[in-house]
Amino acid sequence: MTAEARPPAPPDPMRGTRRALRGMLLLQVGLALALAAAEIGRALPPGGLPFALPGTRPPGLEAPVAPGDQRRRFAPSDLPDLPAAGDMPSRLLFEQEGDLARATGAIAPGDGARFAEWLAGREEPPATLALHSTGGSVSDALEIGRAVRAAGLATEVAAERLCLSACPYILAGGVARRVGEGAAVGVHQHYHGENSYLPAFLAVEDIQRGQAEVMAHLSDMGVDPRVMIPALSTPPAEIYVLMPEELVRHGLVTPDGT
Repeated sequence: MTAEARPPAPPDPMRGTRRALRGMLLLQVGLALALAAAEIGRALPPGGLPFALPGTRPPGLEAPVAPGDQRRRFAPSDLPDLPAAGDMPSRLLFEQEGDLARATGAIAPGDGARFAEWLAGREEPPATLALHSTGGSVSDALEIGRAVRAAGLATEVAAERLCLSACPYILAGGVARRVGEGAAVGVHQHYHGENSYLPAFLAVEDIQRGQAEVMAHLSDMGVDPRVMIPALSTPPAEIYVLMPEELVRHGLVTPDGT
């Protein structure tokens, strides 16, 4: 005597919905893990994990760069030991001598408004803004870059000086842009939001919105947004130092500085 065959189970109308929800959940978990890894990386001591394999960490900014070897360590605790950055103020210091103004220091929140106020108070506006900065607040750098363009100033990074992280967005604002021999202009990924407790999808949305704002700024200033390609592939604990030919190709340096 054989057992009766069971009738096929009726189709599950919710199967596709459950599969889609499961996929979305996995995506959110993946994004959350990626953001958590980024936060952990930011909190690690200089050089990253203590068990990193020898030779895997990039050298410091003092090491010369060459095409294909342009990533350098970018840990704040390393910067005081770098001759060019050892006396860097914790926020931008604005000075003027004749036609030349200087902006020196890290870019702190509120420096955009401070620069606008400082520039408005000049009896004789400068012709050129010389930059020496390890970067900082992206939104303030964009604000200063727009103010520089509105005032018709040129920008420059003098020989052996630094313009890193968010600083190139100020450099981009110059109507003419110059970079001296031995200067370091570098880019990397940015944190556009301060709240690390946002849901993953909102944090990613904030980062994408910030990157779009940066790319729009570069385009408005006449700089090729493709300069962001090495930036987006370089983690915050490292900096990608642009070669002179890249500065020219992307328009961060204008022909003959004019």
